[in-house]
Amino acid sequence: MTISQIQYLIAVAKHKNFSKAAAECFISQPALSMQIKQLEDELGGKLFDRSKNPLMLTPMGEKAVNQAEITYYEFKKLSCLAEDNQEPSGEITLGIIPTLAPYLLPIFIKEYTKKYPRVKLNIRELTTAEIIEEITNYNLDTALLATPLHHQELIEIPLFYERMLAYVSPESSLYQKEYAIASEIDPNELWLLEEGHCLRSQILKLCELRNQSEMSSNITFKAGSVETLMRLVDNYQGITIVPELATVHLGEISKAKLRNFLKPEPTREISLIHHQYCSKQSIINSLEESIRGQIPDKFLQENKRVIEVL
Repeated sequence: MTISQIQYLIAVAKHKNFSKAAAECFISQPALSMQIKQLEDELGGKLFDRSKNPLMLTPMGEKAVNQAEITYYEFKKLSCLAEDNQEPSGEITLGIIPTLAPYLLPIFIKEYTKKYPRVKLNIRELTTAEIIEEITNYNLDTALLATPLHHQELIEIPLFYERMLAYVSPESSLYQKEYAIASEIDPNELWLLEEGHCLRSQILKLCELRNQSEMSSNITFKAGSVETLMRLVDNYQGITIVPELATVHLGEISKAKLRNFLKPEPTREISLIHHQYCSKQSIINSLEESIRGQIPDKFLQENKRVIEVL
């Protein structure tokens, strides 16, 4: 049994297709099929049900893949031990949610690339669900998103906490109040991101809204960014709820539309996450250190009420 065979087994299990697995592993399909057959012979049983389309793992195959993932990624960690005492280097794929990317990346990217010139960052903007799928399929090394996720395969490293703030039109009754109270927000005044964004689910939870039937606005708009939500409030009245980082560079007129929530203030926890078998720990450590070093101190204290992702 070889490390290469273990890698091929993981690839076939992921793609459920020999051709796609072969392409990922830069090997011909016949050669990959032969290696899987040799592995099956050594283990004494079939790992895949080839009569199914797509391929299905047999019960033995499921056990083999689970152990293969542990073995393969522990091997990769062993091969990276030498890097722990050196300057971080290499390539890493970083996912980040859309409601965080435009506000966090400018804070730390410039200094990070200056300090770690040997690290190549491939950054992908993805929703929380997409990030979880990509990391668990080993297509993404690490990610920045709202937590906790309570996912058994993922390691979460909390970095900072940002308050949720109400952004309110002057025509709203909430505009005349000093503080926002979630239970008093009229759902028909509320502008939300389209489904799939974790910020949307956090706002629904904060305002105790569970389904769209509670909202009867005659306008339906699938907003994909926090900036769009604030412009909708500016031009069409209403209310939206935004993370604090999105408000840092607002002008005075826009800042006058912000309202804090009553304490304990709702907040979202932002973490760096990775798979439990990730092998690029030195680069992940450097990202953690860099972000903590560049984020304003007021974001580092957890003294509010964390709103979890639904």
